[in-house]
Amino acid sequence: MKRWILGAVAAAALVAAPVQAFAETTIRVTLQLPEKHSLGQNWLAFKKIVEEKSGGDLQIQLFPSAQLFKDKEVPGAVGSGAVEAGSAFIGRFAGSVPTVDVVSIPFIFESEAHVRAAVAPGSAMRKELDASILKETNNKILWWQAFGLNIYLGKDAPIVEPSDLKGKKVRTYGKIQGWTVEALGGAPTLMSGSKQFLAYQQGAVDVGMTGASAVKSRKLYEVMDHMTLTYDTAIEFVAVMNKDFYEGLTDAQKKIIDDAAREVEQKLRDEIFAQQAAAVDEARSKMNVVELTDAQRAAWVKATAGIVDRFVKETGDKGAAAVKAVKAAAGN
Repeated sequence: MKRWILGAVAAAALVAAPVQAFAETTIRVTLQLPEKHSLGQNWLAFKKIVEEKSGGDLQIQLFPSAQLFKDKEVPGAVGSGAVEAGSAFIGRFAGSVPTVDVVSIPFIFESEAHVRAAVAPGSAMRKELDASILKETNNKILWWQAFGLNIYLGKDAPIVEPSDLKGKKVRTYGKIQGWTVEALGGAPTLMSGSKQFLAYQQGAVDVGMTGASAVKSRKLYEVMDHMTLTYDTAIEFVAVMNKDFYEGLTDAQKKIIDDAAREVEQKLRDEIFAQQAAAVDEARSKMNVVELTDAQRAAWVKATAGIVDRFVKETGDKGAAAVKAVKAAAGN
C-alpha cells in the first residue's frame, strides 16, 4: 500500500491538493467513465440526494473520464487523501486484498440472482471484502457499482470458440482476466479502460475485453467489428471514500452519505441488466453480435475450469473461504 500511496501523492501534486486544503464539505470524485455512462449517472444520482438532504452543506464535484487519475491509481489516490472519493474496478484492490478477485473467476456466478445475493450489502462475501479493503487501503467502500457482464471484441473475425484466442493479444483489466486469457492460449495485455479506443484503433491488441455498456460510451464500435456475449464474469466497480475524510464528517452527514449510497446501489443493481440488454441491442446496428450456443458456452466453461483452483492455491484459506461464500450465495 505504501508504494500506491507515494505514487498517488506524486501524481496528484499537479492536479489536486491534499484533502486538508479543502473544506470538509467538498467531496471531489474521480471517475473513469463519462458522466453519461451508467456509473457516472449513478454518481450524479448520489450527488443529487446528498446535496439536497444536506441542504447544500455537502457538495459533490465529479471529475469524469479519468481527468484526475487512471483506474489503477484510484485506490492509492483515495487512500492517501489526494482525492476524497472515486470509483474503481474491484480488481484494482487485488494488490492489497487478493481475495477481491473472487468475483472475476469465470462462470463462478450461475445467474443474475446469484450475483445479486453474493454482492448484496451485508452478505458474507461483502463483509469480508469491504472490511479488508478498508483495513489495507484506507478506502471505505460506500457501495458496489454493478457494471454488467464481460464480453469480447474482435476486429477482423469474431471470437466464438475458446481456441479463437490462441496466439492473440487480448486487452484485459485485471489479474484473473489475464489468467482467463492465458488458459485460452492468448497473451493478456493489462490496460486501463480509457486507453481501449486507441489500442484497438492502432492494433496494439487483437482482441478486446470489456462490458457491453462501455462499447457504447467509449464508441468502441468505431474500431472493433464483432462483439461476443460470453458473459463469463461479472464486472463490479466500487464507490470508495477516504476513511479519514469520512470519519471527519458529522454523524448527520455520515447518515446522509450512507443512506444515499444504499439507495443508489440498489437502483443501479436493479437497472444494470436492462441497460446491458439495451446496449447490446444498439450495438447490433453497428457491429456483428455473437451469442454463444449452449455447446459453445460449455466449451468456454471447460476451458477455464482450472482458474478457480489456481485462485485458491494463490490466495490460500481466505481465497477458499471467498469462493465458498460466493457458491453458498447461489442457494439464497
